[in-house]
Amino acid sequence: MEPARALRDIAYELEKRGEPTYRVRAFRNAASVVAKLTPERLAELARTGRLTALKGIGTATASVIEDVLAGNVPEYLRKVEAEEAPELPDGGALLPALRGDCHTHSDWSDGGSPIAEMAEAARALGHEWMVLTDHSPRLRVANGLSAERLSQQLVVVAELNRELAPFRVLTGIEVDILLDGALDQDEDLLWELDFVVASVHSELRMPRQEMTARMLAAVANPRVNVLGHCTGRKVAGRNRPESEFDAEKVFEACRDNGVAIEINSRVDRLDPPKRLLKQAVEVGCEFAIDSDAHAPGQLAWKAYGCARALECGVGIEQVINTRTADDLLAWRGY
Repeated sequence: MEPARALRDIAYELEKRGEPTYRVRAFRNAASVVAKLTPERLAELARTGRLTALKGIGTATASVIEDVLAGNVPEYLRKVEAEEAPELPDGGALLPALRGDCHTHSDWSDGGSPIAEMAEAARALGHEWMVLTDHSPRLRVANGLSAERLSQQLVVVAELNRELAPFRVLTGIEVDILLDGALDQDEDLLWELDFVVASVHSELRMPRQEMTARMLAAVANPRVNVLGHCTGRKVAGRNRPESEFDAEKVFEACRDNGVAIEINSRVDRLDPPKRLLKQAVEVGCEFAIDSDAHAPGQLAWKAYGCARALECGVGIEQVINTRTADDLLAWRGY
């Protein structure tokens, strides 16, 4: 075991247990610091008791490093692994049928890990691909990507795909749906991406008629592939009520425009609610069961989405991320 790997493993275990972001980041940040040092330099700092002099290394992370360098499994890792993680629901036949994830975030926006770590964790779950969907520029609180930064990310992803093949990172974005239904990114650049998830993140309490028009305009845009967390609700932490819109009109528009409804698996969202999910099934929509993961340990949350999908009558053939990457790209129709 290497010190950086041990620190990342601890972060991963903390993520699976839903620990606060600041705790997770402490270990991931420490892993990044350690990875930049030579083994000789790291050993010297540990031997002389100066690990905590490094920016980003605290008492807890230093003890992990010292344990690894001594040839021991870190006590902190033992402790975390001994704590019972929340049991994931049974995803039935849907969960193993998922080949990828259409909604993931990295530290380019508000995620906690580099793209490569997210991809490696997705691959370890048995996936063949993932879509990288960092936020668009309007969501400043999430460090949304300007057109320039998004263009830079495309170069990084291309290089990463050469390293990870046959696993594929599909280029994408979670683009904000603006008040008039327009998309918060340069239209030409959106056409360079493999995949686009469109979501409402602002003015969630706008009147029903206006919200309906806003969502209809967005899903009519030929560049949109998935309507993300459609009600915007939060069911954990600081609860947030559902946005109001004409679900029948919006779901019919998604069906007619070839836009999948996202079944968002985040435990604080679980969006859409079951009554709306059942309605979307009756309308004849297709679906994307997504983690909306902001860290590697959250990628497995798709089990929650699978359980809800099965309960509401979603068939495997209706779920777009049961397809190969090539079939998914062909499904877009352009």
